Amino acid sequence: MDQPTPYHEEMRPVVRGPLRWILLGLGWVFVGLGLLGAVLPVLPTTPFLLLAAACFARSSERFYAWLLDSRVFGPVIRDWRAHRAIPRRARWLGIVSIVVFLGSSVVFFVTHPWVRAALVLTGAALVVF
Repeated sequence: MDQPTPYHEEMRPVVRGPLRWILLGLGWVFVGLGLLGAVLPVLPTTPFLLLAAACFARSSERFYAWLLDSRVFGPVIRDWRAHRAIPRRARWLGIVSIVVFLGSSVVFFVTHPWVRAALVLTGAALVVF
């Protein structure tokens, strides 16, 4: 890159050699898991995106900047860096998703009482978490 990104100062030195490729690969795995977490109610999104940002910060300035400048992922990561907390809107969206999806499964699709109980307990644990 000819010009440093706006995030150049906050990045740790980019590692070289095999570790760089491992971190780059892990970063993309975490981005993929974060994408899955955006559509699956039980899988979290934010922790995977934070891990992806950490991997990219050590392996690729370009992908780190891409992630932080992303319209979808960027605000959550920047809020975490600034306040060390997940934004209230993101937390409520996660809670509502858990209640709607697990609740509809319990009410409409699952008939076995033990499975219903397990889903309710799982949902409650996720909401508390």
